[in-house]
Amino acid sequence: MTEPRIRLMTEAETERVAGVWYRAGREAYPYLAGWRQMTPELALQVFRDHIAADCEVYVIEHGGAVAGYLALKGSYVDRLYVDPQRQGLGLGTALLEHARRLRPTGLELHTHQQNVAACAFYERLGFVAVRYGSSPPPESAPDVEYHWRP
Repeated sequence: MTEPRIRLMTEAETERVAGVWYRAGREAYPYLAGWRQMTPELALQVFRDHIAADCEVYVIEHGGAVAGYLALKGSYVDRLYVDPQRQGLGLGTALLEHARRLRPTGLELHTHQQNVAACAFYERLGFVAVRYGSSPPPESAPDVEYHWRP
């Protein structure tokens, strides 16, 4: 199998990347009502209108398919998701390392406190929790802000 490759997302891949977000979000957030009610169609619309429209989106290819993505807004990691079937292969780490190369002065992000796997992932990669709070409505769930500084 070839090495994973990271590159900017093309417009033609929008539906595939939104599918990764939908599948990973459904698995990661069973405690969020919005994700329990999310449909693939709504995920595509939100991805297209808010994520792809506002961020630099990088995809990681693995085994000939889009396996995950990273959405950056300046130094803010707006989203980082890996398809559930491809998690545990180092793809998320590769995406985060790519973000570090793009933003060598530092990165910031938020995740939900209940997303214990994500918190452990970011902490293992050198991110430090700097603030605990609540995500904006409609979620209004406990979250944590992380920073990485070289």
